[in-house]
Amino acid sequence: MNHVVDLNHLVEVLESLSKGNVLGTTSNLKVYEKSFTEHENVKLLMVKDVDQRWLLAAGEGALYDELQGKNVKDTGKACPLSHENRLVLNRYFDYTVPQAFGTEIATMGLGDRLGLASPGHIDTIENHKVKPVLAQQSIRELDLTNRTMHDILDAATYAVFQEGYKGGYGADGDHIKEEKDIEYALSLGYSMLTLDCSEQIPNRIESASAEEVQAEFNQLSQEKRDYFNSEYLNKSFDVNGLAISYDETAVRKNVLLYGEALDYMEHVYTTYLANADKAIDFEVSIDETETVTSPDAHFFVANELKRRGVSVTSLAPRFCGEFQKGIDYIGDMEQFEKELSEHAQIAEHFGYKLSIHSGSDKFSVFPIIGKYTKGLLHVKTAGTNWLEAVRVIADTNPDLYRRMHTYALEHFDEALKYYHITPDLDSIDPLDLKPDNELPSYMDHDAARQLIHVTYGVLLTAKDNSGNYLFKDEFFQTLNENEEVYREALKKHIGRHAELLGL
Repeated sequence: MNHVVDLNHLVEVLESLSKGNVLGTTSNLKVYEKSFTEHENVKLLMVKDVDQRWLLAAGEGALYDELQGKNVKDTGKACPLSHENRLVLNRYFDYTVPQAFGTEIATMGLGDRLGLASPGHIDTIENHKVKPVLAQQSIRELDLTNRTMHDILDAATYAVFQEGYKGGYGADGDHIKEEKDIEYALSLGYSMLTLDCSEQIPNRIESASAEEVQAEFNQLSQEKRDYFNSEYLNKSFDVNGLAISYDETAVRKNVLLYGEALDYMEHVYTTYLANADKAIDFEVSIDETETVTSPDAHFFVANELKRRGVSVTSLAPRFCGEFQKGIDYIGDMEQFEKELSEHAQIAEHFGYKLSIHSGSDKFSVFPIIGKYTKGLLHVKTAGTNWLEAVRVIADTNPDLYRRMHTYALEHFDEALKYYHITPDLDSIDPLDLKPDNELPSYMDHDAARQLIHVTYGVLLTAKDNSGNYLFKDEFFQTLNENEEVYREALKKHIGRHAELLGL
């Protein structure tokens, strides 16, 4: 431990802790009273000094001995929020371990890219009928922020401990494509796996001619062609009153679009999940493609999964219209409602939850989604938490925001390699026209939101010629100084998501 703790205040808190008392905030230490807990003869409490959080331990026993930290006189131990100490908490306190939730309750993937948002998320969901998946970052997001799967589990565990939250939380290996990443996530104790099958879904099929589709279908084995024709061709299925049927073109297209993906889903399920030693929520994602998932395609995939004995907790279709990052739904609302209602019927028929990806800020369609899913769904958010953090920066550290905004504009094209968005950057007011007190309004402008949304990786990893971060250190310092402001912003913003979804 290189950090120097204010020993006088620490001793004061530890002495109080050893007597079973919890102090309020001192001049140099903030005490998280909800974190206070006892295990046998050990008392634990989380505090924060001007720079970071600490886990304080007083007493004696195995838990005390296993925690790594610095002895403070004879009063106890100050322990950093390290990965090793997180594992100790997981061993002694079940509520700090991620869990699966199954199909009987709504879940929300909250995607804390910064490691600071989960306390606000916990505050938000405690009054709603939804369970939080606190640890959720895709491999792409981890790479762009230089974080690891360990990091996001550590942050989630400490947030749960800090808030004294015992309602259960999940950890999602989000949008995983490769088996090595699946194995790794499960080895770390992740409780949910979102399998991204976009690389097994060929976009060319949707625009191919009938002759091309027929030629490619004919290249499949006779056994496969006979099976799919016998099961689907000119057949009609009643799905909770919704009639789904398949002509020759529909059969061929669905087989060519989803055949390889189905094989991969089955392989992953049977190899890693069917005989896992604990419950794992399994989500299949067919949304990260250019091909809209029609209701008959959704039924085809779900029916084939059932036939193969693959049990899924949730499925994410590619909806009509556009679910672009950080802004509301773009598209025909009547068409969306019709197709969403059909997708929800199919999900209900097969007994899994419909999953809404890029679900941040889709306020206009949330009431529709809540209505037809009957409040039983999974919804993924992530970037909107980052945007609320940036709103706090704009409000409390305007100079930092101005520098970040300028840098984002200069490096916008780099971010477009990873995200599909269509903002009109010319519609964003120039910075020199905005006084400091109006800077937060950029986070209410669609194009500015998307600009900042997709450049998070660029902004958080940018360095000067000496190797120092341009923004990251000051960014985190500002958020830490305004912890409660960020918490309230998240409660308001994520709370709006939950309320409009009917949760």
